[in-house]
Formats: sequence, structure tokens, C-alpha cells
Amino acid sequence: MTAPFTIAPSWVWTTIGAIADTSLGKMLDRAKSSGQNLKPYLRNINVQWGHIDESDILVMDIPPDQEDRYRVEAGDLLVCEGGEIGRCAIWRGGTDYMAFQKALHRVRPLGGIDPRYLQYLLEYLSGRGILARYATGSTIKHLPQEQLRQVPVPLPPLAEQHRIVSALEGHLSRLTSATAQLRAVERRLGRFHDQIMQLASTGGFVSRNIEECDLKRLPNVGVQDGELPATPPGWIWRRLGEIADIVGGVAKDSKRQSDPSFVEVPYLRVANVQRGRLDLDDVARIRVPVKKAEQLRLQRGDVLLNEGGDRDKLGRGWIWEDQIPGCIHQNHVFRVRLHEGTLHPKLLAWHANGFGRRWFQANGLQSVNLASISLGKMKLFPVPVPPLEQQAELVATAEKYLSLLDKLASAVAEARHKAKHLRASLLAEAFAGRLVPQDPNDEPASELLARIRAERAAAVPSKRARAARGARTRKELPAPPTRVTGDNYEQNYEQGALPL
Repeated sequence: MTAPFTIAPSWVWTTIGAIADTSLGKMLDRAKSSGQNLKPYLRNINVQWGHIDESDILVMDIPPDQEDRYRVEAGDLLVCEGGEIGRCAIWRGGTDYMAFQKALHRVRPLGGIDPRYLQYLLEYLSGRGILARYATGSTIKHLPQEQLRQVPVPLPPLAEQHRIVSALEGHLSRLTSATAQLRAVERRLGRFHDQIMQLASTGGFVSRNIEECDLKRLPNVGVQDGELPATPPGWIWRRLGEIADIVGGVAKDSKRQSDPSFVEVPYLRVANVQRGRLDLDDVARIRVPVKKAEQLRLQRGDVLLNEGGDRDKLGRGWIWEDQIPGCIHQNHVFRVRLHEGTLHPKLLAWHANGFGRRWFQANGLQSVNLASISLGKMKLFPVPVPPLEQQAELVATAEKYLSLLDKLASAVAEARHKAKHLRASLLAEAFAGRLVPQDPNDEPASELLARIRAERAAAVPSKRARAARGARTRKELPAPPTRVTGDNYEQNYEQGALPL
């Protein structure tokens, strides 16, 4: 085994398979569910870094003779086999039975090894990219059990493991608390940001008394509009279709992408149109007819609003500033081109991202997986229009405050970035043997490893005896059926039968 990094001289390198018993959980088989032996079980989604989320626990059939095989005991380390491979947490135990699914490894440390030590080690190996070397699969990565057993472990003396875990938890608890406070600050800054957009787009920065909005100037006010915000005297409510031209974008026709008469252009998708900004790090390209490219070419000042996606993304958008020449937009993004002399684009964008968030959700349609807002509904979106002479001042005032918030947000993001690196540095020091001092009186790590080997060797005869008894029992059973049903499910799966 090649050592991936340097460790203390008194430590030894070993593997997870050498110091722990590992097992994969039970595969879910809805086809043979009888509902007679339902037991709760943990899935990949329940296991997060350092904690187990028990808010959504499902049940499945586990026959009584398989309960011990799939039981999770206090101190077991559960490791994700797929998804974010290596993500892990310790089961702290409970009064009721709990099982685990095949998407999880159960790692049961031997010789008194602290499972918290292995939990932090896997976090460190994941962050360093070392764990990824043991994954298989070209697109969806997995960590098979045999590969997990080969993952290297820097093994210190048992007493030093406890000192390392104690020191780590002291440092990391304070770091976690600080990070939580930074997240709380980010949420408050986000709320302030929304409030400033709301104040700017509804006249809160105008130095005059706020009066109730004049609904007489908004035709067909209905329940879909809800309660409109109050605006100053002189402001007029208009439907978006009255003050702007709104068009949908282009749908990608995969069959015609090789048409030589088409022209290739960049185009924006829902993922590019965020709330209050455009994410242009990954802009796709598409081939469309020349006339279509000309019709949909974005111009500076166009407001882009999402037509589809998750329900909370409806109407989310921002302003195009001609960042990419010749760019067009997807059919799930509306282009709003305001009539000259009606409304500043930023006032519309702020209003859509503020008041519009609630309005679009109330007026959107929900399919099985996605929500959408129709062009007809988008044209009915109510928009407050201030006098032209006020608009420039409103934008300037709002941008002054938003700029201050952006600086604060950048400082918080930088602090969170440093906290992430500090956590990685603490883990690196811990597993290099530099976080706590070594004690020459500790039982050497080599002796700990030898003791674990001896304990395993002593346990082999009893396992063989149980296996022999199991073999005799299986001979007495009738031949397995041809479909994957009943208690022969595991055997059929191992022989290549596909689960339903």
C-alpha cells in the first residue's frame, strides 16, 4: 500500500478492512414486500456529514431471520456507497430497531477504535480527493465494499486516537458555531437586499408620505394579484404587457442541430438566469435559423424572467447588459423589452424578484416535476410605474445601499471560505500526528493492530461453525423459484437475477 501522506513515526498504515467489519445493507425489493415484517431503515439521503437526518425514515420488509444481519447498533459508522461517496455519520443508537439499505456501508470498528476517528478520517480523505481514487464508475461513482476495505488508515495508538478526537471536536465545535453565525448573517443580508429592492420598486425611498395605491389605474384587479404594495402619489400601476414586449425563446431541436443552413449562437437557459444576477460561467450554444437568431438576439436593457423550473424560480431574473454578443434565450426564459420612456429595467427586475416572487408562484401552473408561468399570465403581471423624473434617483439610492450589502456579503463569504480551509487544516494536522503530542507510554499502534488480528483469528472457528449449520439448513430447503421472490432474494441477486 502506498502511503498517501506522511504520518508520525509511532503510527502504522493499515486499511479499513483490517480494523473494522464492513457490510452492505439490504436491497429494497418492493416486489416481495408483504407488509408483515416492516422495519425502519436508513437510506443514503439520511446520512449526512457528521449527523444522521431522521426526519424522513422509510420502512421495508425484513424477515425475522435477517434482522440481526441488517441491524444498526450504537457506534456503527454508516458510509455512503454512492452519491457523495464516503459521506458518513455515526449511529448513536435508540430504543427501537433500525436497519440500513444497500446504498450504505456499515463499518463496525474493532479493538476499541473510536468510530469518530474514522468519521473524521473519511471526511479528510474525501476533501483531499484520496477517497475518489477508490471509486468505480465513469459517470455515477460508487464505492464498492472491497474498495472501501482497501481505503488507507493512518493508525495511531488507541489512547492517542481519543486525544485526537477530543481535540478535533473542541476546535471543530467552535468553528461550526462560527460558521453557523456567518450563515445567519448571510440570511439577514439577503433579507435586507430584498427589502431594498422592494423599497426602490414601490417608492419607499421617495421623500413624501406613502398613500394607498390607486387601483383604479390597474384594469381587472383580481384575486390573483393579492394585496398590492402601497405606492406614493403620482405612481401608476400597469400590467407588464402594457409597457413591454414579451417573447418566449427557442426550444432546442436536436434533430436539426446539424442543418448547414443554421447558425450557431450562444443561448441562456434557466440556470443562467438567477435572482438579481446572471450566471454566465456555463453558457450553452445552439444552432438555429438565421432569422430566428436575429429575432431573439438580446439587447442591452432587456429583462430576462424565468418561465419554468421549480416553483420558487418562476419570474426570477435580471437584466441583460450585452455581455455576450449575439446571445439569444431558451424557451423557458421570457425576454421583456420595456417600451421607451416607461420604466427603468432595474425597477422592473427588483419588483419581479421581490413582490413578483409571491405573485408568480400564485399564478404559475404545476406539473408533476416542474412549474411554469404562461405568456398570457406574464403579460398580466402588475407593475408600479413611478414618474420618469423619480426613476433615476430611485435607482441611484438603491444601488448605493445594495453596494454596501454586496461588500458585507463578500466579507462574509471570504470568512466562510477561510473557515472551510481552517477545518481542512485541522484535519490535516490531526491525521499527520501533529494536532496532539505523542505519549511514549501509549500502547504502540503495531500492538493494537496485532491484537485486532488475533481477535479476528479467534472468531473464525465460530463463524465457520455457523456457516456449516447454515449450509446444512439450505440443503433441506426446496429448489429456489425462477423469479426473485420470498427469502431467496439475496441468493438470486448474487446469481445475477435483477431486482424489480
